[in-house]
Amino acid sequence: MLRTTAAVVAGKAARAASRLRGGGSALPGLVAEKVDPGFLSHALADVPRGIVVVSGTNGKTTTTKMLVAVLRGHGLGVFTNPTGSNFTRGVISSMLGELPMGGRLKADMAVLELDEAHALKFAAAVRPTHALLLNVARDQLDRFAEIDHTAQLLASLAEQTTTGVVLNIDDSFISRIRDRVADGVAVRYFGVDASIADRLPEIQEQDVRFDDDFVPPKPGADDGLLKPSDERTFEVLFGEPGSGQHVGPLELQQRGLAAMINATAATTAARMLLGDEFDAARAEAALRAVTPPFGRGEVVMVDGQPLELVLVKNPAGFTVALGTYGSTPVSTMIAINDNYADGRDVSWLYDVSFESLREQGVAMTSGVRAYDMALRLQYDDVSVDAIEPDLEEALDAFLAAHHGQPMRIFCTYTAMMSLRRVLAARYDLPDIGEEAS
Repeated sequence: MLRTTAAVVAGKAARAASRLRGGGSALPGLVAEKVDPGFLSHALADVPRGIVVVSGTNGKTTTTKMLVAVLRGHGLGVFTNPTGSNFTRGVISSMLGELPMGGRLKADMAVLELDEAHALKFAAAVRPTHALLLNVARDQLDRFAEIDHTAQLLASLAEQTTTGVVLNIDDSFISRIRDRVADGVAVRYFGVDASIADRLPEIQEQDVRFDDDFVPPKPGADDGLLKPSDERTFEVLFGEPGSGQHVGPLELQQRGLAAMINATAATTAARMLLGDEFDAARAEAALRAVTPPFGRGEVVMVDGQPLELVLVKNPAGFTVALGTYGSTPVSTMIAINDNYADGRDVSWLYDVSFESLREQGVAMTSGVRAYDMALRLQYDDVSVDAIEPDLEEALDAFLAAHHGQPMRIFCTYTAMMSLRRVLAARYDLPDIGEEAS
């Protein structure tokens, strides 16, 4: 207990110092762990209604934010890691802002976004009661190697989960994890209604190496299926068609099929977590109010015109983004970095088709791999007006050249973080922690 208290004091001091210096979201967690190696388990020991881990390749941040909103809309006190730092030390750093000196978190439930590998590190310290597993796609192969290794990480997480698991029924990597779930642990699924199944290839990455013995599950009464009306409006259906069990119709503030699938995953998980307390009207109201997480379709108003930040980090995610935003007549900048958090290998850009940008062209490429991105666009006959590796200089030139026009920037993670810091300073945006809290 004394060690945990000392870890809280040291971590809070490191957190205050790092905030004064403008960054270092994982540093306070590192300090707290050094003082008390069992910090996570001690801090989460008194959370009464469960510890939920959200993991997968795409959509973790958005889905976590939606799930937290729905649970809070039902009156629960929910702790989450809002900064987007989805490593275990990032979770601790987020927690330090809310912990009393005794070191025990006061919340009804914890809902944590975790990187696929760090989810297992977390589970080694604290076994989650519930897991929401989204999808598997090629992402940072320099870290995760083959995609079946990523699937194995998520399967191992499901094995460690004690009460309930929610799986993507349409992702064959994820749906087959049901066979790895322990006896007595409930399994629920989310997916899309059969009427839009033909749209899945644009966002799901399947692997033909699996044997033919696996039979995909059929949706049950507690499984949520997405039925969209347009790019923002949809319903989540439960039970047999025509049963009348549904959430919606409702409209999200974030566009596109991927956002609606994320909302379906969050709704299905909330229904499992809340049981008889689940109220469709409260869920709808919460989802309607969710703003896009920073950089995930977030809109910054620049002199009265929208500038949209769109995170891209793998072929599936970039393909979805282009499908959602690609044909819109707006000025486009693409910022690609290859820092550790982005993934060092950017060859995945050659698995994305940029033909939808051909007519409008790209105004600017930037980031560490600005020239590589421009070359990639050239292969798809997409014109590039300017190349500027320095992100802030590129942003200045882009905004000046397209003043008064709608704009968007597709960017990898560290490029997005850098650009957003500049925009936050200029346009009085909330910082990342404030925005998501």
